Amino acid sequence: MAKKAPVKNKSKKKYVLVGTGGRSAMYTKALMQDYTDVGELLAFCDTNQARMDYWNSIVVTEYKKKALPTFKADEFDKMIAKFKPDTVIVTTMDRTHHTYICRAMELGCDVITEKPMTVDAEKCQEIIDTSKRTSKKVTVTFNYRYSPRNTKIKEILRSGIVGDVNSIHFEWLLSTVHGADYFRRWHRNKNNSGGLMVHKSTHHFDLVNWWIDSFPETVFAMGDLMFYGKENAENRGVREFYYRAKGSSVAKKDPFALKVTAKDERLKGLYFGEAEKEDNYFRDQSVFGDGISIEDNMGVMVRYRNKTIMTYSLNAHSPWEGYRVCFNGTKGRLEFNVVETPYISGNHADFNQPGMHELDCAKENMVPEIIFQPHWGKAQVIDYERAVGGHGGGDTRLLDHLFKGAEIDPLGHSAGCEDGAKSILVGIAANKSMKTGLPVEVKTLVEF
Repeated sequence: MAKKAPVKNKSKKKYVLVGTGGRSAMYTKALMQDYTDVGELLAFCDTNQARMDYWNSIVVTEYKKKALPTFKADEFDKMIAKFKPDTVIVTTMDRTHHTYICRAMELGCDVITEKPMTVDAEKCQEIIDTSKRTSKKVTVTFNYRYSPRNTKIKEILRSGIVGDVNSIHFEWLLSTVHGADYFRRWHRNKNNSGGLMVHKSTHHFDLVNWWIDSFPETVFAMGDLMFYGKENAENRGVREFYYRAKGSSVAKKDPFALKVTAKDERLKGLYFGEAEKEDNYFRDQSVFGDGISIEDNMGVMVRYRNKTIMTYSLNAHSPWEGYRVCFNGTKGRLEFNVVETPYISGNHADFNQPGMHELDCAKENMVPEIIFQPHWGKAQVIDYERAVGGHGGGDTRLLDHLFKGAEIDPLGHSAGCEDGAKSILVGIAANKSMKTGLPVEVKTLVEF
């Protein structure tokens, strides 16, 4: 008797992924290993064939699957026509996000995109308009929202014990391990990334927007390139690293150079060898060289629709990594202190791998703390659920939400097109303010 063909799971969603750099790893692994019961990754798309070939080698050797079809960037429409995916996952260079987001929606697909949604107001408006016109869904992957400790802050503020939040001070520190990496890569060009105000701070601005349920109205900012870059190195007498090249004897002495070991197979596969030859992109540029157009020290003031005032600072060359947030309310002060594990995107110790993040902090007795001090009475330490994995345990919860969905989402973890826009608009306004020296009204940048 002939065997019946297996019945396909009709609930499985079809996905394709465009942009196979370091940030694609989380989604590739999820759909090849952890969420195969609900989703299927059908194809890769990129400008660089060597990177797609590298991921296919992982698909075959580690995930024990057949290699996926690959499409170059100019074959994006062809890929969509062939596979008719439900959703396109966008993990390309920031400045190209809008191209694939908008085209995917026009071709009938929903979109999951890495943050930032895009890098400037014009591209942001294009995404908003395309989403309205096509009625397709854009999900921005703000994994920090899903971290249990960040969720706890949302719950505390919503409980009302702090009262109305009048002001917020938010300080973010990038260590010289992690911070320097933005000045070695394509992010160093502001046209590519929008600078750290957009590429990195979008995480932080989104958290505040989400925590206080309000819309940013007025932004004033100052910032400059004050540590990295050739001129700053000249002023400090750091001369030998200006023109150092990858693999040179000078690079070996440079503490800011990318140290690639035998364990770093992913870095080598994605960015060196054939990948480097194909597009001439050098993953390890000198942080003290010419051509850096982003800032490394920034201060921002934001006024929200609910009248809350935020002061925000970012430093990209700190001895340690983490953030401190203080909420001053009508009933007291909430303080939130976090130490993070710095990492290099794509290397073997990437903190997006489960267990690398909070466990390392715990070993050094640097567990984050949440403290509430009422106006009258004793301060209290507020406990929260500990989690391991990338972004304070947020990555795993985000992936569950993306691929399995959530029947209820009382705190509004899922971030859509408007959330993605609100977060980057603070950074876009900050960039404009730094350029003009004037405050910027967010409503003048885009129309919702």
